[in-house]
Amino acid sequence: MKPIELNNPAEIEEFLGKISFTGKGFTSEALLLQVYEAGLDYPDFLKAEGEDPGASYDGQSPAWAKYHIRQGKRVFMVYGGDKRERRTHFSETP
Repeated sequence: MKPIELNNPAEIEEFLGKISFTGKGFTSEALLLQVYEAGLDYPDFLKAEGEDPGASYDGQSPAWAKYHIRQGKRVFMVYGGDKRERRTHFSETP
């Protein structure tokens, strides 16, 4: 998968709504819901890279393995997949 970087909040929300995960660790029918639950209601930066056969974009697999989503000082990340258990991480800098 080619790395992707988005800076438009509307495009990011549309993109995240099409990402889903199955397999070990973190799973989701739509990554956008977990991003909202983490408190990022208007994400303004997204970077996705790598390849994960347990991830799909708009129903097509594989999709990206690592996701870095940011809104201001809040960051939500998804990483792992393939042979590693998928995990999430949230941080907020003061």
